[in-house]
Amino acid sequence: MPTVSVIIPVLNEEDAIAKVIADIPPTGNKGEITVQEIIVVDNGCTDNTAAIAARCGARVVTEPRRGYGYACLAGIAALATKPPDIVVFLDGDYSDYPTDMPQLLQPICNGEAAFVIGARTHGDAKDALLPQARFGNWLACFLIHRFFGVRYTDLGPFRAIRYPELLALNMQDKTFGWTVEMQLKAAKLGIAVCEVPVRYRKRIGTSKITGTFTGTFKAGYKILTTLIYHRFLT
Repeated sequence: MPTVSVIIPVLNEEDAIAKVIADIPPTGNKGEITVQEIIVVDNGCTDNTAAIAARCGARVVTEPRRGYGYACLAGIAALATKPPDIVVFLDGDYSDYPTDMPQLLQPICNGEAAFVIGARTHGDAKDALLPQARFGNWLACFLIHRFFGVRYTDLGPFRAIRYPELLALNMQDKTFGWTVEMQLKAAKLGIAVCEVPVRYRKRIGTSKITGTFTGTFKAGYKILTTLIYHRFLT
């Protein structure tokens, strides 16, 4: 039976994290998988997020260096003590629906893909994204197709990947380029990837990235430079 570890990077999500953890199904796909561990990565929280996560049964890992990529890398490093078959990445702000995880895992369990991206491109899910996030996703996916010949529709943070393929990607990005680096490296390595529609809602609290002009600019710049670097300099 495949095992799953869930990595949740967080920065001041005390109002959301208990809901996120509570909604993660312990098993899925008619008992074909088991969630063996939930790892919450404290990326410099100044509130009670870490304490709440621990009370809810998660293993809390501390990564004081600010950056989404730093947090994800710390979560991956923590997996070494008990490697799973599959790793799920999930945001801690309750914008994703953890209950959709079985749909995300199904293509991997069926042997159809090694990497599955939750695509927020339909109905209410698309509407919940801020306009700048929708444009950034479109531009990045357009450039990935032009540069690497692979079509994506989203850079959604809710994603699942087999552990061996995750290690093979040798992820390096420390900040805003994490999701796009993962997708373009998967394209370059020929990893079997698919997208599945997932629900999405307005987050609890304020976004630290697309909710501010500075965050949006930094994220957009990093995504574009990551694409250009991997297309022309590697």
